[in-house]
Amino acid sequence: MSKYKESGVDIDEGNRFVSLIKPKVKKTNIPGVAGNVGSFGGVFDLKKAGFIDPILVSATDGVGTKLKIAIETGITNTVGIDLVAMCVNDLLCEGARPLFFLDYYATSKLKVSHSIKIIDGIIEGCKLAECALLGGETAEMPDLYSENDFDLAGFAVGALERGNNLPSEINNNDLLVGLPSSGFHSNGYSLIRKVIKNENLKWDSPNPTSKNNLIKEELLIPTKIYQKILNPLVSNKIISGLSHITGGGITENLLRILPKNLSFKIDLEKWEMPRLMSWIIKKAEMSEAEALKTFNCGVGMICIVSKNNIQTLIDYFKKNNEDFYLIGEITNTKSHSYLGNLF
Repeated sequence: MSKYKESGVDIDEGNRFVSLIKPKVKKTNIPGVAGNVGSFGGVFDLKKAGFIDPILVSATDGVGTKLKIAIETGITNTVGIDLVAMCVNDLLCEGARPLFFLDYYATSKLKVSHSIKIIDGIIEGCKLAECALLGGETAEMPDLYSENDFDLAGFAVGALERGNNLPSEINNNDLLVGLPSSGFHSNGYSLIRKVIKNENLKWDSPNPTSKNNLIKEELLIPTKIYQKILNPLVSNKIISGLSHITGGGITENLLRILPKNLSFKIDLEKWEMPRLMSWIIKKAEMSEAEALKTFNCGVGMICIVSKNNIQTLIDYFKKNNEDFYLIGEITNTKSHSYLGNLF
């Protein structure tokens, strides 16, 4: 036995892991992929991807403490989707089409059967995002992580043609259209875990707001990836701006893309917040303002659309059976406002 293996790092097992995932990763290839998994770097040809005068856009993120639930329940095949989603949804907000993704997967000890499930989630996320998994890094660090602990981080690179970036020409009276989230996505999980513990519940406990599933099943629903539904609208310049509702909630993320002289008005009664999310908020005794800065509150992406384009957007969503909410409008006031009650 090698001295390195005795210390807890198995190079041969790592090589076996790479050889097993190579054919899976190859299935995410899109026009432009020019390298092979296992090389020193990922290679992508922008010209073959169809770009003429491209600008590159990058985004990076992790999954956060949602991973703790995945580790403790052993359900690890979906958090890879979260990882991809948190990055590529941000690229969309810049007007970019996701091209490729790279992941960083660190664990205490590489267990191939367990690790493949995690990578399968990343691969599924790349397929949903219509981008290639171009490469990644697997790190085995027994002194840094313990037991079954692992961490995930990654970054995505996208591109857009020069002059097609978002946001663009957002004006007073433009309309706000919300797209539903698939649940908590990947934010607020430190608070969620605390509430579940304080209520003396387990991950295997029945969902307190629905007897049809368990708490763990709802909390591990992966983050929705909006690429397929929104890319045509972005490409055809129907949308003036996009806001990915992550940490900071609706309040902070929507303000990020607005000109300084504009704000927004949103009617909170235009959609219904997921029941478990509402339950968590109430159990945590959060104010409405705090909830709107912590969770997505049921809206995962907000589209800003001019009144001239709103019917085109509505017709498109209806044709594609995409749920949406007409939630408000852009204002020329100094501060934002919410109408109605969130819960």
